[in-house]
Amino acid sequence: MIKKNKNLILTAGPSITNLEKKYVNDAVSNGWNNNWNKYLLKLENSFKKFFKVKYAIPTSSCTGGMHLILSALGIKKGDEVIVPDITWVATASVVKYVGAKPIFADVDKKTWTMCPKSLEKKITKRTKVIIPVHLYGHPCDMDEIMRIANKYKIHVVEDAAPAIGAKFKNKLVGTFGIASAFSFQGAKLIVAGEGGIVLTSNKTLSKKIKQLAAHGRTLKKNKNTFWIEKVGFKYAMSNIQAALCLAQFKRIKELIRKKREIFGWYNNYLKNSKSIVLNEEFYPAKSVYWMTTLFIKKSNKRILASALAKKLKKMSIDTRPVFPSISTYPMWKSKNIYFSKELSKYAINLPSGHNLNKKTVKYISDCIMNIIKSN
Repeated sequence: MIKKNKNLILTAGPSITNLEKKYVNDAVSNGWNNNWNKYLLKLENSFKKFFKVKYAIPTSSCTGGMHLILSALGIKKGDEVIVPDITWVATASVVKYVGAKPIFADVDKKTWTMCPKSLEKKITKRTKVIIPVHLYGHPCDMDEIMRIANKYKIHVVEDAAPAIGAKFKNKLVGTFGIASAFSFQGAKLIVAGEGGIVLTSNKTLSKKIKQLAAHGRTLKKNKNTFWIEKVGFKYAMSNIQAALCLAQFKRIKELIRKKREIFGWYNNYLKNSKSIVLNEEFYPAKSVYWMTTLFIKKSNKRILASALAKKLKKMSIDTRPVFPSISTYPMWKSKNIYFSKELSKYAINLPSGHNLNKKTVKYISDCIMNIIKSN
């Protein structure tokens, strides 16, 4: 009999140290007037150096960043953009923002990221962009996706929201396509409360994105700073957010190391179960394991992820459902027969916050094993 944990074990949670407090306090106290963009500039430079890209543009969210990229690329009504069927809805929503049509590709049964074979089948003369998503921190098969994109002369825009620091063949995700966007939302690997950043090495695209992000304001130095040249958006990150984000980014290796350690604990405690599989990385990918995720394999006593989640909640263990098959949402009403439907039905995100320790992970794993065996 497993003794119930007293406090609810949450699914996510950041690691905040004195460094974050120091930077934010400085931004709040001194980050105004001439210093209004001090941490924004430092954040931009840090990302450019780490990712070896020419341009980094902080944004109010990853969603906003993706919207800016598609707008700057001139994607419009009549165009098609291919997205994976398992992702947060924002990946498809931004396609609708610019008037284009999202086309849904199935996900790979091993990596749960965009399936290259399904992707290629979805390409038409109207396809302008492919948006691979590095789901839960695991890189897509970027070799195959880039091969397909180059074959058909289609832009690749990486939705790297949950995968900062992840690599495919030792190359950082977010550096494969013409542009990419990351998220600093409160549950992510690196947090700023909210916020995101766009990366690109394309000078023309960078200029368009910067202008669109600032209401279409002129970028010409000899012009009135309030001169508006086109209709734009309000997608700027604040200096205070940038201060928190910069402190987190300086700790990137430490934060990734802890995420990988947490996955290792789960993998060790659950490895003897023949009924479940975790989102283990597949060579040549290196995952950051933003979220350790469990998939219940086919068996005579297969339990739904929702049922497992309810039983774990009774043991004070919080979980998150894996994203539904997004093409089946009311606005798209797809009746596909993708593997994505099975994944969303039988997979959940386990607690993966930085505050977890080995003892807590063992408790969670013991509860999972007990439920699976008794089902």
